[in-house]
Amino acid sequence: MSQQKIILIAGPTAAGKSALALDLARKNRGTIINADAMQIYAGLPVLSAQPPAEERQEIPHELYGVLDPAEASSAGKWLGLATAAIERTVAAGRIPILVGGTGLYFRALLGGLADIPPIPDTVRAETQAMYDALGEEKFRATLATIDPASAARLARNDRQRLIRAYEVAAHTGKALGEWHEKGRLEAGGWKLAVKLSPASGLQPLASEPHLILPPREELYAACDARFRQMIGRGAVEEVRAFLQRNLAPTLPAMKTIGVREIGAYLQGESTLDDAIAKAQQATRNYAKRQMTWFRNQGLGA
Repeated sequence: MSQQKIILIAGPTAAGKSALALDLARKNRGTIINADAMQIYAGLPVLSAQPPAEERQEIPHELYGVLDPAEASSAGKWLGLATAAIERTVAAGRIPILVGGTGLYFRALLGGLADIPPIPDTVRAETQAMYDALGEEKFRATLATIDPASAARLARNDRQRLIRAYEVAAHTGKALGEWHEKGRLEAGGWKLAVKLSPASGLQPLASEPHLILPPREELYAACDARFRQMIGRGAVEEVRAFLQRNLAPTLPAMKTIGVREIGAYLQGESTLDDAIAKAQQATRNYAKRQMTWFRNQGLGA
């Protein structure tokens, strides 16, 4: 009897991962399990490109819209949810198909997370207070004194990751990149066996990896087209309802591409065409960062 397998489908946004997952699920009696940091949240199914109802009715789906957006997720939290979903899927005689663009989630699944010591609450609170007092520009300059790589690499307005980089470097004396290097996936690492909890009674799963890296111009065109499709499917009204919750702007779900841009339109600060153009650009920028991440793991050309 052949070893039970798990299918991993990764790549940048709008690359066609969901279509491949659906096709493989039909052929393999599979269950599709989300490995995307935004699709795990409820409230923005259109903007986060969650599978439509008809696909969920045809094929079992797990971990889509399961967390309240007022909650901050993490790779560790996702790993716990995903492991349980994988074990349920295998126990039911189905093939787990993990699909998403959050590379850190796949790294966590394959045992590649860095073993960073816990950061004391006092250090975290002090770092957050420092950020709020200094503002992003001065905070980034301060971060550059202890972790220049993170200060240069992290995107503008990414408060959460800037604070994380500072607190890790300040508390451990080692830059975040140094910790991550220890957990970096080696080339071919996607072929590692995925180990489940001993309590499941299940054997390690042999991974079948699929990494989708389309040509850049093709990918950018797909990003632009998909966001316009989201507008046609009700993204504006979705954001209007979502913003009525008055969630903290620092929460991960609030960083879903399109929330800020459409929010500006709803506040009368831009036209809808401007909002669409800015969101399309943000999507292309995000796709580029994802492509770079996967290639830096030795997983792309």
